[in-house]
Amino acid sequence: MNFLSPAEIAAAACNAGKAKAEMAFGKLFVLGILAGVYIGFGANLATKIGSCSDAGTSGNTFLFGAVFSVGLMLVVIAGAELFTGNNMACFISAMNGQAGWGGLLYNWVVVYAANFVGSVLLVYIIFFGLYWSAKDANGAMILSAMGIKALGIAKGKMALGFGQAFCRAICCNWLVCLAVWLAFASKDAVGKIFGIFFPIMAFVSSGFEHCVANMFFVPMGITIAGAAPDLVAAQYSMSVADVAAYFSYGHFISANLIPVTLGNIVGGALFVGGVYWYTYMRQPAPAAKVEKAAKG
Repeated sequence: MNFLSPAEIAAAACNAGKAKAEMAFGKLFVLGILAGVYIGFGANLATKIGSCSDAGTSGNTFLFGAVFSVGLMLVVIAGAELFTGNNMACFISAMNGQAGWGGLLYNWVVVYAANFVGSVLLVYIIFFGLYWSAKDANGAMILSAMGIKALGIAKGKMALGFGQAFCRAICCNWLVCLAVWLAFASKDAVGKIFGIFFPIMAFVSSGFEHCVANMFFVPMGITIAGAAPDLVAAQYSMSVADVAAYFSYGHFISANLIPVTLGNIVGGALFVGGVYWYTYMRQPAPAAKVEKAAKG
């Protein structure tokens, strides 16, 4: 067979999680930055597609999700460290006794911070490419269709309630980690691409919440609002003061990033890593211990 069985995938994920939990800090941080950039590339492409004239149609919704998948393809095949995928890999490895729980926490904290750095780095590179702005007939600066879409995505994500964001994040990382799981199964690049594409397309098209993607989507809206508060205020019939308060990192972290991060951990670690550890890696108790426990 040109792919691994589910039990073999579980073993491979455990081995990968152990390596991730023991990776040197410098290498881990650099690979984490790359993952933030790669997911940002997918998010930026999705924003571009979502700003087209057919935005809101079923076809555009599908394409929005489809093109985003390039981000995880780059992470898995080119090589990078992504917090959400590591929720599954480090957890299943720690449950199996291969990675230490301290190593899991070390990986998650370092990679999460590095993903944020990489995402915001790309935000500023894209921002200074001025895709968000255009000129009207008189030469005055206005928001481009892409800029309006970027602002709309950021505004919508920060408008979610805590429970909404948390539940959408569970579903998101359930699918993201299944995409990583399917990529583990394949022994060639084409198989990995197909394994990644469908779950990622499903999560993005469904409107679920991914903390690392949001590290690009929302800071892009915040950066645009900071550069052109008057244009944003006119776009949403808000005061400039309200724009500054709403499109801020403090609001982003409290309203979206915290619940989404927690939901992503539950979806990836428990619903993928934990379930597959229990199914394929958990060792049954010795018969003698089971008999003794039953008598006791």
